[in-house]
Amino acid sequence: MSGITKELIQYIYQSQYEELPSHVVHEARRSLMNYFAVCIASYQDPTIVKAYQILSQFSGKAQASVIGFKDKLDILQASAMNAMAANVFDFDDTHIPTIIHPTAPVAAPLLALAQQKMISGKEFLLSLIWGMEVECRIGNAISPFHYSKGWHITSTCGVFGAAIGSAKLLGLNQQQILWALGNAATQACGLVENLGTMSKSLSVGNAAKNGLLSTICASENFDGPQDPLEGSRGFLQVFGDQVHPQNLNEKLGILWEVLNNTYKPFPCGVVLNPVIEACLDIYQEEQSNHAFLSSIQEVRIMGNPLLKQRTDRPLIENGRQSQVSGQHAVSVALHFGKAGLKEFSDEIVKNEKIQAFYSKVSFLEDSAIAVDGVKIQLICKDRIIDKHIEHAKGSVSKPLTDVDLENKLRNQINYHHLKLDADKVIDLIWSMDHLLDVSILLNELDFNQA
Repeated sequence: MSGITKELIQYIYQSQYEELPSHVVHEARRSLMNYFAVCIASYQDPTIVKAYQILSQFSGKAQASVIGFKDKLDILQASAMNAMAANVFDFDDTHIPTIIHPTAPVAAPLLALAQQKMISGKEFLLSLIWGMEVECRIGNAISPFHYSKGWHITSTCGVFGAAIGSAKLLGLNQQQILWALGNAATQACGLVENLGTMSKSLSVGNAAKNGLLSTICASENFDGPQDPLEGSRGFLQVFGDQVHPQNLNEKLGILWEVLNNTYKPFPCGVVLNPVIEACLDIYQEEQSNHAFLSSIQEVRIMGNPLLKQRTDRPLIENGRQSQVSGQHAVSVALHFGKAGLKEFSDEIVKNEKIQAFYSKVSFLEDSAIAVDGVKIQLICKDRIIDKHIEHAKGSVSKPLTDVDLENKLRNQINYHHLKLDADKVIDLIWSMDHLLDVSILLNELDFNQA
């Protein structure tokens, strides 16, 4: 194997929980808090229900829990389902600057494995951190070309995170870890074209499932190439353009990509967070003005080019598509002063007043504006309103607090009227490193009582 890949694998293989900085471990706990919150948010979602009905037909032994369902599936199908559930609403975490949603593909297979043998919280967190770290570092090595080209980077890089996390948890040796990467590389896929459809979730589920399968195969000495990442026909060269292989292992154990993870306050594409925040601010300022909405003639969104590329979608038909529509995000925020699960539902998309507003929204690209920032200009009959969000709440610069994340989890439980003990779940997540058996946490997420 090449020097860079060899160093990366050797470091991961030798890494121990006690060597992890405390703030890195805490960020992993925060990512789990958010992960379970967004899994719960997907309860009884049509995409997830349909996926479960399909995958359960091909499941082997009942081995692992699927959050939100009564019956267990085999570890591969359960991994796919629990990754899909976390990603379906685009309410999951986001690594900056790659826009990878790192926790879903990694946590899902680790939870499945934790139900096969007793796994301590420390083992789980160590594996989760390295899975997330590797997928984000691989993302850095092929960015920005990869995502801009149209690859769904959570899926294509997530399969490596799932493989590395599973390999660390199962104790594979260095040669087997390399084979796991090779097995994962040949199963990396996912297209941005699928955003707003059910198939977007399919590729995220496959990242978790195929990453776990890659590791299981490697554990049985199912071999792969010696240079799956940097080879002349390896992942980086095939999926990237001007690649940066040094990003794979630069300052390992010193610089942590996990710390660049962010969490969304709204269930939609991350680039819409500043748009919604700006519109909610305007709503609050104008709510006593009853003629305000009718006076709006045009809404101009000035943002990073990625904002227009991903969310200029005026012709949407359902809630799934609304999660990546700037026109819808602006409309619901200005009409309702809210942007939660209900506001991104099929019901609200069919609202004629909301739809009629879409045509008033236009996009202007400005590369000087950060991905987590935006400038909004409302052209009204009698005045012009300007709002600038330099960095949105939930970004690296303005992260959600621990209490914000706790409330995010509580809100999803309350939204679905579930009989889950939120306090117990929250306490278990914060004390993960003291758990001798991670499956205790999953037992508290028993939806059979819902």
